[in-house]
Amino acid sequence: MIDSVLNDSINTFFSAKDLATRRIFHGRGQLHPGLEHICIDWFEPVVLVTAYSEIADPASLLEAILAADHAKKVESVVLQKRYEKGAPAELLRGEKLRETVVNEEGLLFEVHPGAQQNAGLFLDMYPLRQWLRVHSEGKNVLNLFAYTCSLSVAAMAGGASGVTNVDMSKTSIKWGEQNHQLNAQDLRKVKSIPHNLFKSWGRIKQFGRYDLLIIDPPTRQRGSFDVAVNYPAVLKKLSGLCAPGADVIATINSPFLDVDFLLEKFERHVPGGSYIGTIEAAVEFADKFPERGLKIYHFKMPPAPREILQG
Repeated sequence: MIDSVLNDSINTFFSAKDLATRRIFHGRGQLHPGLEHICIDWFEPVVLVTAYSEIADPASLLEAILAADHAKKVESVVLQKRYEKGAPAELLRGEKLRETVVNEEGLLFEVHPGAQQNAGLFLDMYPLRQWLRVHSEGKNVLNLFAYTCSLSVAAMAGGASGVTNVDMSKTSIKWGEQNHQLNAQDLRKVKSIPHNLFKSWGRIKQFGRYDLLIIDPPTRQRGSFDVAVNYPAVLKKLSGLCAPGADVIATINSPFLDVDFLLEKFERHVPGGSYIGTIEAAVEFADKFPERGLKIYHFKMPPAPREILQG
């Protein structure tokens, strides 16, 4: 038998009429004692169970998932063992590990559940993708640390005039171009820079100035980026990249940096800029300590000098 809280979450999810791409259970939020090591995601038709320590009875968990799946949508159940070296994945049911294309409210994304540590689509960032679909009309968008470019796909869906994706992983950038193509987006409006950010400022400036800039870095990327150390260096470049009054979306997902870290750094390194507010992470990612979870900040660059005088 599995824990009743976990069982209830699984049943509640699969009882919905529309099985949206999202997190089914978020043990890492520490709201459910004894279940902190388990997260479950739905990437139709794959259920991805991510374990951060050994699950006592995976067979019972599989049984609960299949029993709840009344519509018979589940084709594969994958258990990824993040507590083992290389985060190996075990197939609990269905076909061998494979890629799939998921639909998030009309946008299509290729994902690889269990093939590596990240499936290719961060489900906690869903509200930001929705925000971009509303606020990108006519804007030239720069997406730093683009990964598989889901945020750029959302911006293009929102009417962006163009996007520039920057990520040091050529594989991720190529994956992102495939995501743009899946959504029938014109690749002539998509610029790709598959290089280390700190060696690419000149090329990035060629496609600016930008009306909307997204900074969504990994917490720590060995040999290239550490949020606590390198974020200020990125913020110092904004004035040379952004148009006056540009929107800046900046994220931090580190339990070791408090809510004021980025506010203080932006105020220091972007004089005249302003803090607008926050965009909350997806509700499924509720956390006992929200200050330690994903934080998405919305800033504005300083207006043009004339606008300041008129104000």
